[in-house]
Amino acid sequence: MAKTLISELVLRDGPQSIIATRMRTEDMLPICAKLDSIGFWSLEAWGGATFDACVRFLKEDPWERLRILRKALPNTRIQMLLRGQNLLGYRHYSDDVVRAFVTKSANNGIDVFRIFDAMNDMRNLRVSVEAVKKAGKHAEGCISYTTSPVHDIPQFVRLASELEALGCDTICIKDMAGLLTPYTAFDLVKALRAAVSLPIHLHSHATSGLSGMTFLKAVEAGATMLDTCNSSFGEGASHSSTESIVAALKGTPYDTGLDLAAMQEITAYFTEVRKKYWQFESAFTGVDTRVLVNQVPGGMISNLSSQLKELDAINRMDEVLDEIPRVREDMGFPPLVTPTSQIVGTQAVLNVLTGERYKSVTNEVKNYLLGQYGKAPGIINSNFKKQVVGDAEVMTCRPADMLEDEMNRLKADSETFAKSEEDVLTYAMFPDLAKTFLQERNANTLKPEPLLDKEAATASAERYAPNEFKVTLHGETFHINLTGSGHYGETQRPYYVSVDGISEEVIVETLNEIEVSGGQGGGKKKAAATATTSSRPRPHHQGCVTTAMPGTIVEVKAKIGDKVEAGDGVLVIEAMKMENEIQSPQRGVVISIHVKKGDSVAPDETLIEIQPT
Repeated sequence: MAKTLISELVLRDGPQSIIATRMRTEDMLPICAKLDSIGFWSLEAWGGATFDACVRFLKEDPWERLRILRKALPNTRIQMLLRGQNLLGYRHYSDDVVRAFVTKSANNGIDVFRIFDAMNDMRNLRVSVEAVKKAGKHAEGCISYTTSPVHDIPQFVRLASELEALGCDTICIKDMAGLLTPYTAFDLVKALRAAVSLPIHLHSHATSGLSGMTFLKAVEAGATMLDTCNSSFGEGASHSSTESIVAALKGTPYDTGLDLAAMQEITAYFTEVRKKYWQFESAFTGVDTRVLVNQVPGGMISNLSSQLKELDAINRMDEVLDEIPRVREDMGFPPLVTPTSQIVGTQAVLNVLTGERYKSVTNEVKNYLLGQYGKAPGIINSNFKKQVVGDAEVMTCRPADMLEDEMNRLKADSETFAKSEEDVLTYAMFPDLAKTFLQERNANTLKPEPLLDKEAATASAERYAPNEFKVTLHGETFHINLTGSGHYGETQRPYYVSVDGISEEVIVETLNEIEVSGGQGGGKKKAAATATTSSRPRPHHQGCVTTAMPGTIVEVKAKIGDKVEAGDGVLVIEAMKMENEIQSPQRGVVISIHVKKGDSVAPDETLIEIQPT
């Protein structure tokens, strides 16, 4: 009988950590029968960032993905990652939404719910755990592991005791950044085994290069369940390779009982699949011991890299990684795991790109400081808090206690495009994004972001590598600097350029086709494009409202003729999955508005003009 149980992460956390969660369902299905035959304790295949990525990038219904995987994996537990009261979004949801989401997840195929809270605030886990148990499924409660002046083993033991009291079936040490060292892991597991009677499940990323040694000491101390990822998507920002851990424990008292040879087909298959997603690979997915300082989790680093590429700021990654610990300290040392990892990371990016700490602050940071995510582990920097939220009252109760039931309102708001309660729950997670997704799905017009052909892209890069150049048109020469790009769809893409110092957004849209050589066997590929530029003026006086990062307008809060004070919110944009309120730079009257909800915007464009008074 196996002494150590293995949860395989190649369908979820591995691709999230390595290729920014871009693996499509069609690339999972051909190997599911083999995965199902190995004998893993569970296969993690849903939750985390998969829900967001399915809707935002892959244009797949996440619920349909779950149903398809359930059918393809009849003999293996399917596991998901659930963010407690945050579910799979970036805010707290009312209790009725949490219960509905858990029920529907269970009905559609989830067996094991791994439930965590970014703040380790156990109040935010209670309703989720209760709902899982009511559904007759396995509730695994998490300790979000981190290191700081306010975290230690006795505190983690107290959390484990609370999880046991909540009714959890197992306890997971969730080391999302790979911070656990071997002997600390031994001491922690030993202390947990002495305090609780539940099995201990260890999740540790390989980013720091320590996870293999950490696993060995953890099983020696009494951990009986380990998270690993097939080597095709393992190691570095991902997890210790399944094959390596199986081999290391074979013939010992901790033998997994799994057949190493039987896994080779899985490894060969996913090694080929990974090549399709080369464009989402980042330079930050290998071993990086800086994580022991910046604590950026494995699931965040590839997404952060991808987002900085979109901002044409990948060269500033080191500055962002240096800034993250400083923001985290100001916020009272929260563990960096979704959503706090995204909140802290996005704020660090803003601090770096604006050149001034907290000049621009996301709404999520403000909500965090107001207690809307739960109790901060440590003391929040008082000057920082004063600067951002002033003397506003901080919530001390369980945040969800302040929320009214939402399901009836959500159903009413989405009745024209939601065809099921699952659709309503998708809308609850990401209202604007989901509305567009569901409308396109209903119209059968969904198109996933394109996968680029590496050979063609490499050849193109060799020919067109410069991002700064001069163009002469009708005898006039223009200095062009490409500053960033985005994604609209298969036939349309925005590029952010500077033309003689004036910021423009160029929309490249396919109009007709011309033949270019390429493809296998001397075949032909077709492509052509045209462009238009943004008509928004460049900032030219102090009252011009701008954004620090490219993003999408979520809300226009001001109207022409409104009187505003310096610091009043006039716009809300979404950038890097976070909402950022753009404030008036001065007292005055709104005299022009150059944007509307849904518009894509770029830095150095005038979005609103304010006449000083």
